[in-house]
Amino acid sequence: MSATLAFATPDGGTLDVRVETAIVAGWTARDRAAVDHHIEELAAIGVPAPSTVPLYYRIAAALLTQDETIEVVGAQTSGEAEPVVISDATGALWLTVGSDHTDRALEATSVALSKQVCAKPLARAAWPLAPLMERLDGLSLASFVQEEADSPFVPYQAGTLAAIRPLVELIAGSPVAIDGRLPANTAMLCGTLPVLSGGVRPAHAIRVEIGDGERRLTHAYTTRALPVVA
Repeated sequence: MSATLAFATPDGGTLDVRVETAIVAGWTARDRAAVDHHIEELAAIGVPAPSTVPLYYRIAAALLTQDETIEVVGAQTSGEAEPVVISDATGALWLTVGSDHTDRALEATSVALSKQVCAKPLARAAWPLAPLMERLDGLSLASFVQEEADSPFVPYQAGTLAAIRPLVELIAGSPVAIDGRLPANTAMLCGTLPVLSGGVRPAHAIRVEIGDGERRLTHAYTTRALPVVA
């Protein structure tokens, strides 16, 4: 299965990509202390520690979406801001922002399954990655959550890509990489930042963004909880 995505590009054009392979890179903090902090954050909600870091989870490409609402089962899900690298049909790399939305209740049983059962929202715009390579570490990454439908958005995560392992390093370490490069029509979510305060928690809506000076890649989405039945 695949996902057909369309991104607005800085030149006013549109990038159409049929993603056939999708990967979530986890535990990608550059600072081992930050990795341990995130492990502790998730351990607080029952998530077991990873077998190695970073760790790459294959997910169904069809989970990638640019919709503004996703459906989840139950109320124990949440998202997080992540840089996302897209390899188009020619193998050229693009940067966008997305959310690794995850079922936190299931995560305590299986991290891989918890990622597979939730859609992964992505922005509707992307930037060519090559011109950004020399200043990637300075790009900002942030998320904001709306915990209830009628509540304001509040800061949830904030930092820069310097806190995440270099994207080229993550790409080269991916199990699908060929000669250190992502194959064409591949998308990889590249990890996230610690929560500012209050711990990992569910939210009604989330907004994620990457900033490069005055310009932003952003996406906001809400969740619609389906009933849990047995």
